Amino acid sequence: MLSFKELVKDEEIIEYIKQSDEVLSTLGYTEHGIAHCRLVAELSGRILRDMGYDEHECELAQIAGFMHDIGNMVNRKGHAHHGALLARDILIRMGFSVQDVAKVVSAIGHHDEETAAVVHPVAAALILADKSDVRRSRVRDKSGENLYTDIHDRVNYAVRKSSLRVIPEEKLIRLSIEIDTKLCPMMEYFEIFLERMILSKKVAMYLDHSFELLINDTRLL
Repeated sequence: MLSFKELVKDEEIIEYIKQSDEVLSTLGYTEHGIAHCRLVAELSGRILRDMGYDEHECELAQIAGFMHDIGNMVNRKGHAHHGALLARDILIRMGFSVQDVAKVVSAIGHHDEETAAVVHPVAAALILADKSDVRRSRVRDKSGENLYTDIHDRVNYAVRKSSLRVIPEEKLIRLSIEIDTKLCPMMEYFEIFLERMILSKKVAMYLDHSFELLINDTRLL
């Protein structure tokens, strides 16, 4: 199996991520490019490491995290399923075992809110990492009308800091967010991300952990 460090240099994967991000930019979505994919990859692996999973499982989570959004270049609708099939062909080309291909493919195929399911720990880590990536740098136009008219841009831009931590001794997964409430009220976060937070809570339960959401040091979930 190729290492994660080798996989992230693959020209085909990199180009698919770039093309996917260009499609979403045209459609008016926040950043889904290399920065997002690297962050999700790193966090997916760290979640499982902090829970004591073996390094092989953690590396599969990183790989799934890096490749999870390549299906957006096909179409935003059903992008998880398109991405899973694209990832299958790439991983086979790279010589991954059938078992590892199946695990990464199923994780990617189950990461989107509309069809998400926690089918194994790699999928669980990917869902948690992906749904927690809320940050100002994901907003493409930081000075235009979108900050006033697009709630997704406004909420992401209002986030000063965010972190997702596993606290093993408490069997707790905590998402901490600091929001500039002058830019958007806390309730706007829930307006667009409530489904994600409910999903994150279910994922944490699957991993035998509880899930906690702190916004501006106030526990809201």
